[in-house]
Amino acid sequence: MNIFDVARHGLSGFEQVAVWCVMAIAFISLAYAWLLRGTVMKKDKGSAKMQEVWDAIRVGADSYLNRQLKTILPAIGLLTIAMFLSIYVSAPSNEAVEEFGNNATITIAIGRTLAFILGSTFSLLVGQLGMRMAIQANVRVSAAARRGFNEALTIAYYAGTITGMLTDGLGLMGGTLIFIIFGKAAPDVLLGFGFGGTLLAMFMRVGGGIYTKAADVGADLVGKVEKDIPEDDPRNAAVVADLVGDNVGDCAGMAADIFESYEVTIVSALILGISLLAVDPTHSLKWIVYPLIIRGIGVISSMIGTFTVPIWENIPVKFLRAHDAEESMFRSYEVSSVITVCISFIVATQYAQDWRLAVLTTIGVGLAVAFNPLTSYFTSTKKAPVKEIVQSTSTGPATTILSGLSVGMESSVWALLVIAISFIFGLTLYSADGPIYVLYAIAIIGIGMLSHTGNNVAMDSYGPISDNANGIGEMAWHDMEDEETKKARQIMADLDAVGNTTKAITKGVAIASAVIAAVSLFGSFITDVAKVQTQLGLPVMQSIRVSETKVFIGLLLGGALPWLISSLSIRSVSRAAGQIVEEVRKQFHIPGIMEGTVKPDYAKVVAISTRSSQKELIPMVTISIAMPLLVGLILQVEALGGFLAGVILSGQLLAVFMSNAGGAWDNSKKAIEDEPRDLAANTGKGSERHKAGVVGDTVGDPLKDTAGPALNPMIKVVNMVSLLAAPIIVRYETLGIGGWIAVIILAAGLFWGITQSKKPVSESK
Repeated sequence: MNIFDVARHGLSGFEQVAVWCVMAIAFISLAYAWLLRGTVMKKDKGSAKMQEVWDAIRVGADSYLNRQLKTILPAIGLLTIAMFLSIYVSAPSNEAVEEFGNNATITIAIGRTLAFILGSTFSLLVGQLGMRMAIQANVRVSAAARRGFNEALTIAYYAGTITGMLTDGLGLMGGTLIFIIFGKAAPDVLLGFGFGGTLLAMFMRVGGGIYTKAADVGADLVGKVEKDIPEDDPRNAAVVADLVGDNVGDCAGMAADIFESYEVTIVSALILGISLLAVDPTHSLKWIVYPLIIRGIGVISSMIGTFTVPIWENIPVKFLRAHDAEESMFRSYEVSSVITVCISFIVATQYAQDWRLAVLTTIGVGLAVAFNPLTSYFTSTKKAPVKEIVQSTSTGPATTILSGLSVGMESSVWALLVIAISFIFGLTLYSADGPIYVLYAIAIIGIGMLSHTGNNVAMDSYGPISDNANGIGEMAWHDMEDEETKKARQIMADLDAVGNTTKAITKGVAIASAVIAAVSLFGSFITDVAKVQTQLGLPVMQSIRVSETKVFIGLLLGGALPWLISSLSIRSVSRAAGQIVEEVRKQFHIPGIMEGTVKPDYAKVVAISTRSSQKELIPMVTISIAMPLLVGLILQVEALGGFLAGVILSGQLLAVFMSNAGGAWDNSKKAIEDEPRDLAANTGKGSERHKAGVVGDTVGDPLKDTAGPALNPMIKVVNMVSLLAAPIIVRYETLGIGGWIAVIILAAGLFWGITQSKKPVSESK
């Protein structure tokens, strides 16, 4: 059998061409990334002093990622074996048996295992290559800032676009390739692909988030608050670790995070699309091919949109001309959106012959677009919420904290409302067709929302690139006061301020996409459970009944899990930051450090951050895997559905709250720093208002860059584990001795994960 013969899946001539075109687009995306890499790498790296700082950042980031890889490889190896054995514990689906006959079990076992490795590898590649590209770009942005704003913006954004195109290309390639090979049996295999990407994203998100904020908080508390020196002053021993952290957290971590959202939405759409084949009287494969086509269109739209970013500042038409970097990025996002929406209507009406699919795609695109101004409103220095926090700094740190908490809480409500409205549209359009169609509609909204992942990742990676560029400039030019340097500093400060907003926006999109992907997987969970129950002749679960006591208990436990993960994340940052504070204070007592005649030991702080972040990787993933399995085994499959609902709701509200509160505190501090320095008038750097702003920013840092982002992959890890375990739980509803042994092992793993995360770093070296 020719595994690449797509005709055997029953595809029409047009569908066969479309699927192969989607694969070609995936390769075009990777080629575009390579071309942009060449453009960025041709730029100069500035002075020897700039390159010295840059090299310290590069070495620190490389050593962190190498150590992280050694930490997670054993866990990946064990889970690879589990992927292979999972299909033997629960039989393959009927579609797999129809596709491969007597060889279905071994074929799916091998396929799921290889897909798990592929998803893990792709997620790792996106994170690592994206981060390394960001490090190559940051010093070049710094050098370009001395020549002009537009050149610096172009380098920073194009470098971020490389990561975005890697995400698009690899995600699209993986999902499409699995469908080409396995056809209607693809869902059995796609579970491995999605789980691999999700798991690696959580590893990279948790580790990177703890690293970056431990260093950042430690650097700020001693440098800004105690010593009253600038943010990236080279006398601060934690400054290099802070710059390294921007890369391992916001580049490697965020890229892997959005990549797994991208692939999980493909997984859920294809699983639900194949489920529709059983209820669609025409047995049309449009339910499977349409989301692949839209993703291909989205990649092309992203390429066009990202390419136009440098153009908007110099466009001759006045009302179209952008006035800053943020406006240029938003314009380009709108270009991509218009292209995707227009072509989706052509595809939906001419191919799928269902205009509602185009409307759902438009809603998804609109949802992503809506999060730009929504998040910007709550985090931008130009908007009322941040101005309110700035005003509250006049009365001290306490009111600063209270104002930021209020902003974050309110923003979470509006974000949830926007998502709920999009779901209402899906319900309205397909409610007459049945529940499975409604769930598929939500999956298509997710496909539309992440169709411009290239733009989203580019905007996110731009943030740490511009932040690093600013830091390199501050460290290399701290004793230079000529006009060219002052102009370059202002350019980098402007780019950095926009980067804070774009990072907050992409975090909002990532959280919303995590919720939609989780709801889509939630739908897949219900349909998969129903399939297994039908095979075994058991009563079919039509819904999740919250009125049932077991289900309600599951709901409560699911709602608690995001709070537990957030607590452990923040505590780990606090502990690591405490160690860094002690080390930085110790180094400031060394004669010559404050005078600038002696160089601090940057490597020692980098080592503390690395050791602290690695300690948390396995325990938190263990908790995220053990909890749903325990709920499912003890309370059974319907209660597990309630657990998933609790995780999704609680996780979304908590993640948006923490992300936007932290972003608002950060930008309020920057707004004060942009004021004229006048200590008598209590304005600018060094003022009491600035110190209050620094405290708010310090509190917000682990919220927006560690705990909040960690919830995105956690939500999807829980859903993927539940989806993989559901057939086993249904098949072995009555726990025997083996089942109770599994419960004891999982409970012990959960206990170990919690206690390990609460141990001081010194106890776990």
